[in-house]
Amino acid sequence: MSKKSNSSRRDFISNTIKGGLALGFGLSAVSPLTSCAAVKNIPVAVKTGFDQQPLPYAYNALENAIDAMTMEIHYSKHAAGYAKNVKEAAAAEAVDMTKPLEDVLAKISNYSAKMRNNAGGHYNHEMFWQCMRPKTDDNKPTGKLMEAITAQFTSFEYFKKQFGDAAKTRFGSGWAWLYINKNKKLTIGSTPNQDNPLMDLSDIKGFPVLAIDVWEHAYYLKYQNKRAEYVDNWWQLVNWDYVETRFNSLA
Repeated sequence: MSKKSNSSRRDFISNTIKGGLALGFGLSAVSPLTSCAAVKNIPVAVKTGFDQQPLPYAYNALENAIDAMTMEIHYSKHAAGYAKNVKEAAAAEAVDMTKPLEDVLAKISNYSAKMRNNAGGHYNHEMFWQCMRPKTDDNKPTGKLMEAITAQFTSFEYFKKQFGDAAKTRFGSGWAWLYINKNKKLTIGSTPNQDNPLMDLSDIKGFPVLAIDVWEHAYYLKYQNKRAEYVDNWWQLVNWDYVETRFNSLA
């Protein structure tokens, strides 16, 4: 399983120039949103703490798209490791763990590589678990979120294609995101390793509302090298109620 981390800002810039992606309807890129501004407006209800929360379903609940063994290893080993290590980094760097993790992410350039990798890993996974649920029939967003997706990407199907392409073409390990940019527009992008749009060092900036993990350990036991098949099947699992909650909290 591939695990990569950059040891310097120069490496990060090089990687994001090569692999960065930001897509919006009619746009090839988006203006940056300062992470501090994004964090300032995030409601308490969707902020993230430093402790790993219980998985909101059984390991085998997503079997139609993600096998139970992958879920168990992913949650109890990989994600648990990020939760443990971010608290170690926070203790070493005098971070107030009573405040939300988003506060650290917004100023991640002030912290160590250990903090960056593990704060990102913990935040990303805590969001990822919530972005999924057992398969439901006709799984689509509704209300204002669907209206915004249709307005921004012309159709739900075209949105899925663009988001899927961002996930499938992310070089190496990383994530694909649907996020709200500084103009309150839905935007699609991807990040390397455990970076996310809240980080002040990220090439894409904004408030994330949907995330997919495309590290190999998220899918390899079931799909091996077939990342595209994993991404296509993952749509069955998207918890649009949760995504709508995040969208409505900031839109």
